[in-house]
Amino acid sequence: MWFFRSPEIVFGPDALDYLRDLQGKRALIVTDANMEKLGLLQLVTSRLERARIGAAVYAEVEPNPSLETVRRGAALALTYEPDWVIGLGGGSCLDAAKAIWVLYERPDLTPDSIAPVGTLGLRKKARLIAIPTTSGTGAETTWPIVLSDLTEERKLALGHPENMPDIAIVDPALTANLPAQITADTGMDALTHAIEGYTSLWSNDYSDGLCLSAAHMVMQYLERACASASGGADSVAREKMHNAACIAGLGFGNSMATLSHALGHSLGAVFGVPHGRAVGLFLPYTIEFTARGHAPTRYGDLARFLGLTADSELEASASLVGAIRGLAERVGQPLTLEQAGISADDFEARLPKLVENALCDSCAVLGLRAPSEDELGQLLRYAYGGQSIDF
Repeated sequence: MWFFRSPEIVFGPDALDYLRDLQGKRALIVTDANMEKLGLLQLVTSRLERARIGAAVYAEVEPNPSLETVRRGAALALTYEPDWVIGLGGGSCLDAAKAIWVLYERPDLTPDSIAPVGTLGLRKKARLIAIPTTSGTGAETTWPIVLSDLTEERKLALGHPENMPDIAIVDPALTANLPAQITADTGMDALTHAIEGYTSLWSNDYSDGLCLSAAHMVMQYLERACASASGGADSVAREKMHNAACIAGLGFGNSMATLSHALGHSLGAVFGVPHGRAVGLFLPYTIEFTARGHAPTRYGDLARFLGLTADSELEASASLVGAIRGLAERVGQPLTLEQAGISADDFEARLPKLVENALCDSCAVLGLRAPSEDELGQLLRYAYGGQSIDF
Protein backbone atom coordinates (compact mmCIF):
# COMPACT_ATOMS: atom_id res chain seq x y z
CA MET A 1 0.00 0.00 0.00
CA TRP A 2 1.30 3.45 -0.93
CA PHE A 3 -0.02 7.01 -0.73
CA PHE A 4 0.24 10.04 -2.98
CA ARG A 5 0.46 13.18 -0.87
CA SER A 6 0.21 16.78 -1.99
CA PRO A 7 -0.69 20.15 -0.50
CA GLU A 8 -3.10 22.50 -2.20
CA ILE A 9 -0.93 24.33 -4.73
CA VAL A 10 -1.58 27.94 -5.77
CA PHE A 11 0.70 28.78 -8.70
CA GLY A 12 1.43 31.26 -11.44
CA PRO A 13 1.67 35.07 -11.59
CA ASP A 14 -0.05 36.82 -8.66
CA ALA A 15 -0.37 33.55 -6.71
CA LEU A 16 0.81 35.46 -3.63
CA ASP A 17 -2.46 37.39 -3.68
CA TYR A 18 -4.09 34.26 -2.26
CA LEU A 19 -2.96 35.56 1.14
CA ARG A 20 -5.34 38.54 0.86
CA ASP A 21 -8.32 36.25 1.44
CA LEU A 22 -6.77 34.08 4.13
CA GLN A 23 -8.93 33.49 7.19
CA GLY A 24 -7.26 33.73 10.60
CA LYS A 25 -5.97 35.97 13.38
CA ARG A 26 -2.19 35.55 13.69
CA ALA A 27 0.59 34.22 11.47
CA LEU A 28 4.17 33.37 12.39
CA ILE A 29 6.45 33.91 9.39
CA VAL A 30 9.57 31.72 9.46
CA THR A 31 12.25 33.14 7.17
CA ASP A 32 15.78 34.53 7.00
CA ALA A 33 17.27 38.02 7.12
CA ASN A 34 17.68 38.20 3.33
CA MET A 35 13.93 38.06 2.75
CA GLU A 36 13.52 41.37 4.56
CA LYS A 37 16.47 42.96 2.74
CA LEU A 38 15.07 41.90 -0.64
CA GLY A 39 11.57 43.19 0.16
CA LEU A 40 9.98 39.76 -0.15
CA LEU A 41 8.90 39.66 3.49
CA GLN A 42 6.99 42.91 3.02
CA LEU A 43 5.11 41.38 0.07
CA VAL A 44 3.77 38.76 2.45
CA THR A 45 3.03 40.99 5.44
CA SER A 46 1.19 43.56 3.31
CA ARG A 47 -1.16 40.88 2.01
CA LEU A 48 -1.71 39.53 5.51
CA GLU A 49 -2.61 43.06 6.61
CA ARG A 50 -5.17 43.15 3.81
CA ALA A 51 -6.63 39.95 5.29
CA ARG A 52 -6.52 41.54 8.78
CA ILE A 53 -4.12 38.92 10.05
CA GLY A 54 -1.41 39.98 12.47
CA ALA A 55 2.13 38.71 11.87
CA ALA A 56 5.20 37.94 13.93
CA VAL A 57 8.47 37.30 12.12
CA TYR A 58 11.15 34.78 13.01
CA ALA A 59 14.00 35.66 10.63
CA GLU A 60 16.83 33.66 12.18
CA VAL A 61 16.94 30.70 9.80
CA GLU A 62 20.42 29.98 8.45
CA PRO A 63 21.45 27.75 5.53
CA ASN A 64 21.13 24.13 6.67
CA PRO A 65 19.10 25.11 9.77
CA SER A 66 20.26 23.73 13.09
CA LEU A 67 18.33 21.99 15.84
CA GLU A 68 18.93 25.04 18.03
CA THR A 69 17.39 27.42 15.48
CA VAL A 70 14.25 25.31 15.38
CA ARG A 71 14.00 25.18 19.18
CA ARG A 72 14.14 29.00 19.38
CA GLY A 73 11.49 29.36 16.71
CA ALA A 74 9.21 26.89 18.45
CA ALA A 75 9.55 28.86 21.69
CA LEU A 76 8.38 32.00 19.87
CA ALA A 77 5.44 30.13 18.37
CA LEU A 78 4.35 28.88 21.80
CA THR A 79 4.37 32.46 23.07
CA TYR A 80 2.69 34.06 20.02
CA GLU A 81 0.11 31.29 19.43
CA PRO A 82 -0.42 31.68 15.65
CA ASP A 83 -3.14 29.92 13.72
CA TRP A 84 -0.94 29.98 10.60
CA VAL A 85 2.76 29.19 10.31
CA ILE A 86 4.21 30.53 7.05
CA GLY A 87 7.56 29.38 5.70
CA LEU A 88 9.06 31.98 3.35
CA GLY A 89 12.35 31.42 1.55
CA GLY A 90 14.46 28.58 0.23
CA GLY A 91 14.40 25.00 1.40
CA SER A 92 16.11 25.83 4.69
CA CYS A 93 13.34 28.24 5.69
CA LEU A 94 10.61 25.83 4.63
CA ASP A 95 12.17 22.92 6.52
CA ALA A 96 12.61 25.08 9.61
CA ALA A 97 8.96 26.19 9.37
CA LYS A 98 7.82 22.57 9.23
CA ALA A 99 9.82 21.64 12.31
CA ILE A 100 8.77 24.76 14.25
CA TRP A 101 5.14 24.01 13.45
CA VAL A 102 5.47 20.43 14.68
CA LEU A 103 7.06 21.53 17.95
CA TYR A 104 4.41 24.23 18.41
CA GLU A 105 1.70 21.61 18.03
CA ARG A 106 3.66 19.01 20.00
CA PRO A 107 5.89 20.74 22.60
CA ASP A 108 6.55 17.33 24.14
CA LEU A 109 8.78 16.48 21.15
CA THR A 110 12.35 17.47 20.37
CA PRO A 111 13.28 18.45 16.81
CA ASP A 112 15.48 15.39 16.29
CA SER A 113 12.63 13.07 17.34
CA ILE A 114 10.27 14.03 14.48
CA ALA A 115 9.96 10.68 12.72
CA PRO A 116 7.50 9.05 10.27
CA VAL A 117 5.96 6.72 12.83
CA GLY A 118 2.66 6.79 14.68
CA THR A 119 0.39 9.83 14.67
CA LEU A 120 1.45 13.40 15.39
CA GLY A 121 -2.03 14.88 15.65
CA LEU A 122 -1.21 18.19 13.99
CA ARG A 123 -3.55 21.03 12.95
CA LYS A 124 -5.13 21.48 16.34
CA LYS A 125 -3.47 24.89 16.73
CA ALA A 126 -2.39 26.00 13.25
CA ARG A 127 -1.87 25.12 9.63
CA LEU A 128 1.19 25.54 7.44
CA ILE A 129 1.76 27.59 4.28
CA ALA A 130 5.00 27.21 2.30
CA ILE A 131 6.13 30.01 -0.04
CA PRO A 132 9.34 29.14 -1.92
CA THR A 133 11.58 31.93 -3.16
CA THR A 134 14.03 29.63 -4.96
CA SER A 135 13.33 27.09 -7.68
CA GLY A 136 14.92 23.92 -6.42
CA THR A 137 14.08 22.13 -3.21
CA GLY A 138 10.39 21.46 -3.79
CA ALA A 139 10.08 21.58 0.01
CA GLU A 140 6.73 23.30 -0.38
CA THR A 141 5.25 19.98 -1.53
CA THR A 142 7.10 17.45 0.65
CA TRP A 143 7.10 16.29 4.26
CA PRO A 144 10.80 15.42 4.91
CA ILE A 145 12.66 17.88 7.12
CA VAL A 146 16.45 18.19 6.93
CA LEU A 147 18.11 19.78 9.96
CA SER A 148 21.75 20.05 10.99
CA ASP A 149 23.24 18.62 14.14
CA LEU A 150 26.16 21.01 14.60
CA THR A 151 27.75 18.89 17.32
CA GLU A 152 27.79 15.72 15.24
CA GLU A 153 28.50 17.56 11.94
CA ARG A 154 25.75 15.75 10.09
CA LYS A 155 22.38 16.37 8.58
CA LEU A 156 19.34 14.64 10.04
CA ALA A 157 16.58 13.38 7.76
CA LEU A 158 13.45 13.92 9.85
CA GLY A 159 9.75 14.53 9.28
CA HIS A 160 6.34 12.88 9.28
CA PRO A 161 3.73 12.76 6.49
CA GLU A 162 1.42 14.89 8.64
CA ASN A 163 3.81 17.85 8.49
CA MET A 164 3.40 18.34 4.74
CA PRO A 165 2.30 21.95 4.13
CA ASP A 166 -1.42 22.56 3.77
CA ILE A 167 -0.90 25.17 1.06
CA ALA A 168 2.01 25.85 -1.29
CA ILE A 169 2.13 29.26 -2.97
CA VAL A 170 4.34 29.05 -6.06
CA ASP A 171 4.63 32.59 -7.44
CA PRO A 172 7.43 33.07 -10.00
CA ALA A 173 7.67 36.79 -9.21
CA LEU A 174 9.50 35.85 -6.01
CA THR A 175 12.40 34.47 -8.07
CA ALA A 176 12.66 37.33 -10.57
CA ASN A 177 15.84 38.74 -9.02
CA LEU A 178 17.44 35.47 -7.92
CA PRO A 179 21.22 35.59 -8.61
CA ALA A 180 22.62 33.30 -11.31
CA GLN A 181 24.62 31.23 -8.81
CA ILE A 182 21.61 30.46 -6.63
CA THR A 183 19.49 29.87 -9.72
CA ALA A 184 22.02 27.28 -10.90
CA ASP A 185 22.47 25.64 -7.48
CA THR A 186 18.76 25.24 -6.87
CA GLY A 187 18.04 24.25 -10.46
CA MET A 188 20.47 21.34 -10.21
CA ASP A 189 18.67 20.32 -7.03
CA ALA A 190 15.37 20.17 -8.92
CA LEU A 191 16.98 18.09 -11.68
CA THR A 192 18.42 15.68 -9.13
CA HIS A 193 15.04 15.31 -7.46
CA ALA A 194 13.40 14.49 -10.78
CA ILE A 195 16.00 11.93 -11.87
CA GLU A 196 16.35 10.26 -8.49
CA GLY A 197 12.60 10.24 -7.97
CA TYR A 198 12.18 8.44 -11.30
CA THR A 199 14.90 5.86 -10.53
CA SER A 200 14.20 5.29 -6.83
CA LEU A 201 13.28 1.84 -5.56
CA TRP A 202 9.99 3.42 -4.54
CA SER A 203 9.18 4.97 -7.92
CA ASN A 204 5.57 4.45 -8.90
CA ASP A 205 2.99 5.21 -11.58
CA TYR A 206 1.87 8.40 -9.83
CA SER A 207 5.31 9.94 -9.40
CA ASP A 208 6.86 8.83 -12.71
CA GLY A 209 5.13 11.33 -14.98
CA LEU A 210 5.87 14.21 -12.62
CA CYS A 211 9.57 13.32 -12.47
CA LEU A 212 9.88 12.97 -16.24
CA SER A 213 8.12 16.27 -16.86
CA ALA A 214 10.22 18.11 -14.29
CA ALA A 215 13.49 16.72 -15.67
CA HIS A 216 12.56 17.84 -19.17
CA MET A 217 11.61 21.32 -17.96
CA VAL A 218 14.88 21.81 -16.08
CA MET A 219 16.96 20.66 -19.03
CA GLN A 220 15.04 23.08 -21.25
CA TYR A 221 14.82 26.18 -19.02
CA LEU A 222 17.59 26.25 -16.38
CA GLU A 223 20.22 27.74 -18.66
CA ARG A 224 17.79 30.42 -19.80
CA ALA A 225 16.87 31.25 -16.19
CA CYS A 226 20.55 31.60 -15.26
CA ALA A 227 21.20 33.82 -18.29
CA SER A 228 18.28 36.05 -17.34
CA ALA A 229 19.84 36.57 -13.91
CA SER A 230 22.93 37.99 -15.57
CA GLY A 231 21.02 40.46 -17.68
CA GLY A 232 17.64 40.61 -19.34
CA ALA A 233 14.39 39.29 -17.90
CA ASP A 234 13.07 35.90 -18.98
CA SER A 235 9.77 35.56 -17.14
CA VAL A 236 8.91 32.37 -19.04
CA ALA A 237 12.08 30.59 -17.92
CA ARG A 238 11.59 31.77 -14.34
CA GLU A 239 8.01 30.54 -14.25
CA LYS A 240 8.89 27.20 -15.86
CA MET A 241 11.75 26.62 -13.40
CA HIS A 242 9.58 27.51 -10.41
CA ASN A 243 6.93 25.07 -11.59
CA ALA A 244 9.56 22.43 -12.42
CA ALA A 245 10.95 22.56 -8.88
CA CYS A 246 7.47 22.18 -7.42
CA ILE A 247 6.60 19.32 -9.78
CA ALA A 248 9.89 17.56 -9.01
CA GLY A 249 9.09 17.97 -5.32
CA LEU A 250 5.74 16.27 -5.84
CA GLY A 251 7.45 13.51 -7.79
CA PHE A 252 10.38 12.61 -5.57
CA GLY A 253 8.39 13.44 -2.44
CA ASN A 254 6.18 10.49 -3.29
CA SER A 255 9.01 8.15 -4.30
CA MET A 256 12.06 9.45 -2.38
CA ALA A 257 15.59 10.58 -3.28
CA THR A 258 18.58 8.26 -3.51
CA LEU A 259 22.36 8.11 -3.35
CA SER A 260 23.21 11.61 -4.61
CA HIS A 261 21.28 12.99 -1.69
CA ALA A 262 23.05 10.78 0.83
CA LEU A 263 26.40 12.03 -0.46
CA GLY A 264 25.16 15.60 -0.82
CA HIS A 265 23.83 15.72 2.73
CA SER A 266 27.20 14.52 3.98
CA LEU A 267 29.17 17.02 1.91
CA GLY A 268 26.97 19.89 3.05
CA ALA A 269 27.31 18.99 6.71
CA VAL A 270 31.09 18.59 6.63
CA PHE A 271 32.19 21.25 4.12
CA GLY A 272 29.18 23.56 3.89
CA VAL A 273 28.69 23.10 0.14
CA PRO A 274 25.19 24.38 -0.80
CA HIS A 275 22.73 21.51 -1.06
CA GLY A 276 21.76 21.82 -4.72
CA ARG A 277 25.37 22.23 -5.81
CA ALA A 278 26.36 19.16 -3.80
CA VAL A 279 23.65 16.77 -5.02
CA GLY A 280 23.99 17.99 -8.60
CA LEU A 281 27.73 17.36 -8.49
CA PHE A 282 27.25 13.78 -7.28
CA LEU A 283 24.38 12.92 -9.65
CA PRO A 284 26.49 11.87 -12.68
CA TYR A 285 28.77 9.70 -10.52
CA THR A 286 25.87 7.91 -8.86
CA ILE A 287 24.23 7.28 -12.25
CA GLU A 288 27.47 5.69 -13.48
CA PHE A 289 27.75 3.67 -10.27
CA THR A 290 24.19 2.40 -10.54
CA ALA A 291 24.41 1.57 -14.25
CA ARG A 292 27.58 -0.47 -13.79
CA GLY A 293 26.18 -2.61 -11.02
CA HIS A 294 22.47 -3.03 -11.70
CA ALA A 295 20.47 -4.17 -14.72
CA PRO A 296 18.04 -3.13 -15.88
CA THR A 297 17.97 0.50 -14.78
CA ARG A 298 15.41 3.12 -15.75
CA TYR A 299 17.99 5.38 -17.38
CA GLY A 300 17.04 4.16 -20.85
CA ASP A 301 13.45 5.37 -20.51
CA LEU A 302 14.60 8.64 -18.98
CA ALA A 303 17.24 9.26 -21.66
CA ARG A 304 14.79 8.52 -24.47
CA PHE A 305 12.23 10.89 -22.93
CA LEU A 306 14.88 13.61 -22.96
CA GLY A 307 15.73 12.86 -26.59
CA LEU A 308 19.14 11.32 -25.82
CA THR A 309 20.83 8.29 -27.38
CA ALA A 310 19.78 5.16 -25.50
CA ASP A 311 20.30 1.94 -27.47
CA SER A 312 21.54 0.14 -24.33
CA GLU A 313 21.51 0.69 -20.59
CA LEU A 314 25.17 1.76 -20.49
CA GLU A 315 24.76 4.01 -23.52
CA ALA A 316 21.66 5.58 -21.96
CA SER A 317 23.43 6.25 -18.68
CA ALA A 318 26.43 7.71 -20.52
CA SER A 319 24.15 9.98 -22.59
CA LEU A 320 22.36 11.11 -19.46
CA VAL A 321 25.60 11.77 -17.60
CA GLY A 322 26.90 13.77 -20.56
CA ALA A 323 23.75 15.88 -20.74
CA ILE A 324 23.78 16.59 -16.99
CA ARG A 325 27.46 17.52 -16.95
CA GLY A 326 27.01 19.68 -20.03
CA LEU A 327 24.17 21.61 -18.41
CA ALA A 328 26.07 21.92 -15.12
CA GLU A 329 29.12 23.28 -16.90
CA ARG A 330 27.08 25.80 -18.89
CA VAL A 331 25.52 27.21 -15.70
CA GLY A 332 28.84 27.39 -13.85
CA GLN A 333 28.52 24.39 -11.55
CA PRO A 334 31.57 22.42 -10.34
CA LEU A 335 31.93 18.92 -11.75
CA THR A 336 34.36 17.66 -9.09
CA LEU A 337 34.91 18.14 -5.38
CA GLU A 338 38.24 19.77 -6.18
CA GLN A 339 36.43 22.32 -8.36
CA ALA A 340 34.02 22.88 -5.46
CA GLY A 341 36.95 24.37 -3.54
CA ILE A 342 37.89 21.49 -1.26
CA SER A 343 41.63 21.02 -0.82
CA ALA A 344 43.16 17.56 -1.17
CA ASP A 345 44.41 17.62 2.42
CA ASP A 346 41.03 18.62 3.83
CA PHE A 347 39.28 15.99 1.71
CA GLU A 348 41.55 13.19 2.91
CA ALA A 349 41.28 14.30 6.52
CA ARG A 350 37.48 14.36 6.45
CA LEU A 351 36.87 11.40 4.14
CA PRO A 352 36.01 8.99 7.00
CA LYS A 353 33.39 11.45 8.27
CA LEU A 354 31.97 11.89 4.77
CA VAL A 355 31.61 8.13 4.42
CA GLU A 356 30.13 7.72 7.89
CA ASN A 357 27.48 10.36 7.28
CA ALA A 358 26.48 8.97 3.89
CA LEU A 359 26.35 5.42 5.20
CA CYS A 360 23.88 6.47 7.90
CA ASP A 361 21.66 8.39 5.48
CA SER A 362 18.46 6.58 4.51
CA CYS A 363 18.74 7.86 0.91
CA ALA A 364 21.81 5.64 0.41
CA VAL A 365 19.70 2.48 0.28
CA LEU A 366 16.78 3.75 -1.81
CA GLY A 367 18.52 3.56 -5.19
CA LEU A 368 18.76 0.54 -7.47
CA ARG A 369 22.29 -0.17 -6.22
CA ALA A 370 23.13 0.34 -2.55
CA PRO A 371 26.85 0.99 -1.93
CA SER A 372 29.03 -0.64 0.70
CA GLU A 373 31.19 1.43 3.01
CA ASP A 374 34.23 0.84 0.79
CA GLU A 375 32.27 1.76 -2.33
CA LEU A 376 31.19 5.03 -0.75
CA GLY A 377 34.82 5.87 -0.12
CA GLN A 378 35.67 5.06 -3.73
CA LEU A 379 32.77 7.12 -5.02
CA LEU A 380 33.94 10.12 -3.05
CA ARG A 381 37.54 9.73 -4.24
CA TYR A 382 36.43 9.48 -7.86
CA ALA A 383 34.17 12.52 -7.42
CA TYR A 384 37.09 14.47 -5.98
CA GLY A 385 39.25 14.11 -9.06
CA GLY A 386 36.56 13.68 -11.71
CA GLN A 387 37.22 10.05 -12.60
CA SER A 388 34.46 8.06 -14.31
CA ILE A 389 33.09 5.26 -12.16
CA ASP A 390 34.54 1.90 -13.23
CA PHE A 391 33.46 -0.36 -10.36
